[in-house]
Amino acid sequence: MNIKTDLCSSGMKSENKKTDLQGFRNPGGLSKKRKTVMQKIVPHLWFDTQAKEAAEFYVSAFGKNSKINSITTLHDTPSGGVETVSFELLGHSFMAISAGPMFTLNPSISFFVNFDPLRDKQARENLDTLWEKLSEGGTELMPLQEYPFSKHYGWIQDKYGLSWQLILTDPDEDPRPDLIPSMLFVGDVCGKAEEATDFYLSVFKNSKRGEIARYPAGMEPDKEGTIMFTDFKLEGEWLAAMDSAQEHDFSFNEAISLMVYCDTQEEIDYYWEKLKAGGDPDAQQCGWLKDQYGVSWQVAPRLLGEMIHKGTRDQINRVTQTFLPMKKLDLNKLCEAYQHQ
Repeated sequence: MNIKTDLCSSGMKSENKKTDLQGFRNPGGLSKKRKTVMQKIVPHLWFDTQAKEAAEFYVSAFGKNSKINSITTLHDTPSGGVETVSFELLGHSFMAISAGPMFTLNPSISFFVNFDPLRDKQARENLDTLWEKLSEGGTELMPLQEYPFSKHYGWIQDKYGLSWQLILTDPDEDPRPDLIPSMLFVGDVCGKAEEATDFYLSVFKNSKRGEIARYPAGMEPDKEGTIMFTDFKLEGEWLAAMDSAQEHDFSFNEAISLMVYCDTQEEIDYYWEKLKAGGDPDAQQCGWLKDQYGVSWQVAPRLLGEMIHKGTRDQINRVTQTFLPMKKLDLNKLCEAYQHQ
């Protein structure tokens, strides 16, 4: 099923030509399939050539509420033809791309997988099963065993380089989602986890701080008072953060970015200006940016995903060639390219 050119025009306010999704009314029957609440912040994974293979592996490993949504090839990019994959794990949206070896996945951003004994009587067994699957060809970062913070926890880097923290949660604690992205602040940004999360909480709406645990004295090289663990909610999505003063040979990079989906150009402008402040100007390209802490974000119109995943080959090519030279994305120009105006 192809979206016709009225996909964009239905979102164009004629009086000021500001583009948004308010007028998006079921072109080709698509809006009826949309979820009532759509994920605002979506993790984006960069692979050399294995995006489809990795996504299929994760969908198979996680099983429940996991699926591939779409696979699309973008042609004539700086990396040649690149494959993009939209998929879900445990009901949480992910994006992946095969775009060459420029960036390599590392543990600076990992994913907590929470197994709650109150919601799942076989939580421990299911944790062990997933651990076994993710461990195949992977590297153990912290062994699966009992720790002071969990009776059953392990940290694994899988065969594709993506890192997972599998944890049996405490039934007495407040419940959390099954999957939570987690940032590890190391090196030059070690000790800035609290500052960074305060910044994110100030930028995003529907946000709040969850738990916070600090390093006590005597845990050198980690400094007393820095963040051992905190979680926080941005636009209804839970994330986590930690400081670590241990020696690490990695830092934040573009291999894992956080996509912020926007419904209007005003929203794009807002998040772009807020998140880029103090970041690396050289990292700003086709909707990507790095914030002042080195974390990579993509600020993109939600409509762009519709264009890429549902458009014709010609429409996709025109839109791709339009956004590649941009820094901040311009929704009007993308729609014009889609409509061939």
